[in-house]
Amino acid sequence: MSEAGDDDPRVVLVETSDALPGLLPFQAWDALGAADEVLLRDRDAHPSAPHLYMAGLDLVELTPATLDRGDLDLTRPGAPEDRRYAKALVDRAVAGEVPVYLLGPEDEGLPPALAGMAAERDLRIELVFLAPHPEGTELLRLVEVMRRLRDPEHGCPWDLQQDHASLLGYLLEEAYELVEAIEGGDDVDIAEELGDVLLQIVFHAQVARDRDAFGVDDVARGIADKLVRRHPHVFADGAAETAEDVQVSWDQLKAEEKSRTGPFDGVPQVMAGLMLLENLQRKAAKHGLAHAPDATSTLREEAERLTEQSDVESAIGTLLESTVLVARELGVDPESAARSAARRFREHAELVVRTAGERGIDPHELDPDERVALWAEVADGDG
Repeated sequence: MSEAGDDDPRVVLVETSDALPGLLPFQAWDALGAADEVLLRDRDAHPSAPHLYMAGLDLVELTPATLDRGDLDLTRPGAPEDRRYAKALVDRAVAGEVPVYLLGPEDEGLPPALAGMAAERDLRIELVFLAPHPEGTELLRLVEVMRRLRDPEHGCPWDLQQDHASLLGYLLEEAYELVEAIEGGDDVDIAEELGDVLLQIVFHAQVARDRDAFGVDDVARGIADKLVRRHPHVFADGAAETAEDVQVSWDQLKAEEKSRTGPFDGVPQVMAGLMLLENLQRKAAKHGLAHAPDATSTLREEAERLTEQSDVESAIGTLLESTVLVARELGVDPESAARSAARRFREHAELVVRTAGERGIDPHELDPDERVALWAEVADGDG
């Protein structure tokens, strides 16, 4: 705070963060430490209150003042409740005090309300700002929200009932919704679905913390350390000129860390079928085990022989395997291609149903040739 004009009536507002309630700049501590008492709206609810108690500061709840008739002017800034607190600060300053007020989550409307009154009373307002939050601050808030939801006494009954197994379906569902958002290309949807996936990570970490296994810091520390180890060309003296060099280095370091010797160690068998095939084929190729020099010809041969085989399921599996090989040869993600085909099929089928309805046709009553003709007609019109 400046020395010039210290005799002028003034109010000191100290900004705080509910995400980092104990982190205040030295200017804030100077202002708070110089105050006879630190005023705030609610000692029990203010996130920074416990930290200031630990520092030995005297926290006093500000009693809101009664508004005069002129203070009830609706054109003035701030809601009536904010104006009552602002007037209480103004009255103290005019009486000779230098009130120091700790802004909290519920005080968003207080500074503008106070500014409107200060102009009429020739009152100076000193606002001690927080430093800009570092990237990732809101992650801390998410962790705290999750902790509150899992609080044994005051948490949410549903959240308290969950464990790793019960949450598994939600994790898979959110991951698929994220895939859909990314393929849709809408940034708003992507951000929302990323948040839903992030919630699952924090949720599982809190479940583990509650059973004294590990916590979110262990999870974050583990992956950060892994990234540093696996990128020696960035964090150490390693060398990697291309993305391919990075992949080779990553695979080597991973094999050393995990003590893996088999070509398929670490590939989870619960993957979706096409994704599992693609992963196994890619791993095999890295170990010199690629077995289809001409996947396109193999695919054609398998399709022709399909009706000749007695084990149809095995034949279909071989056909899908060859399809994935062709996709890899052409640089196509088979899982993504399958989803694209599914979307096209759904859109086309819905159009067929809609067209049949408009013509008063029940598709179930059509013979196979009529059904094929309707499908082809709609496909031509849609194309």
